[in-house]
Formats: sequence, structure tokens, C-alpha cells
Amino acid sequence: MSLKHILSALICMLALTVFGAGADKAAVQILAGEIAGCLKMKSFGAAAVAAKPAAAFDQLNKYFTISSMPVASSTYWNQVHGNTPEEVKQDLEGMQNMRAIGRNMAWLLKCIEAGKAAGIPLPEREEKIRTNYIR
Repeated sequence: MSLKHILSALICMLALTVFGAGADKAAVQILAGEIAGCLKMKSFGAAAVAAKPAAAFDQLNKYFTISSMPVASSTYWNQVHGNTPEEVKQDLEGMQNMRAIGRNMAWLLKCIEAGKAAGIPLPEREEKIRTNYIR
């Protein structure tokens, strides 16, 4: 497991978590798009939000999937509730989800490294075809 992959995944997850928690939607889209664009197929994505709307979690994950990135999952939506770290710690279900995504991220990193060590290449990427809906 390379430190580069660990840092990429954590930066991606933490940046989206911090900026996804009530930040301006345009700012989140720009940040998520830039991160996903830089990491295409070089790492994986894992979004977590500290917000009530499930739409924020869904929106962040879309940037990973449109960039052909594997997505680490959990046991439920990756979100916690609370305005302070102390309040978040009281969200037992949310904390359990964060532990689960942490374990799944570690497992996915090990699988990626094992695949590389075994000589399994990344999936081939086709040139992007864009549909023109105005004909």
C-alpha cells in the first residue's frame, strides 16, 4: 500500500467532508471535480458528510463515478450529525459508519496494491463520447 494512495484517498475524503458540510454548492462542485479529475483511476473515492441532507453525499459520490474511480462504501450513508466533535461522538450510528468506511478504505487500498503487485493493469479507458442532445 503506497503512502501516495493513502494520502490521495484521505485528502479526497476529508476535503469533500469539510467543504461538503454546508458549503456553497458551486464551490463543492469545483473542488470535487478538480480532485476527481486529478485522481482519475489513480486512487479511489470515499465521500463522507457532516450534514443532514443525503443529497450532499449522493452529489459528492457522482464525481468519483464519472471519473471511473472505485468508490469505498460503508454500512449506510457516510454521514455523521453534530455541530461539534463532542456532538458527533454521540452519533453512535454515524461513528459506526465512519469506522466501517475506514476499514473498507484500508481493504480497498490493499486490493489495489495486491493487483498491481500481481501485474493486473488498470482497466482500459475508452475515449469519452459526448452525446449532443441538440440535433
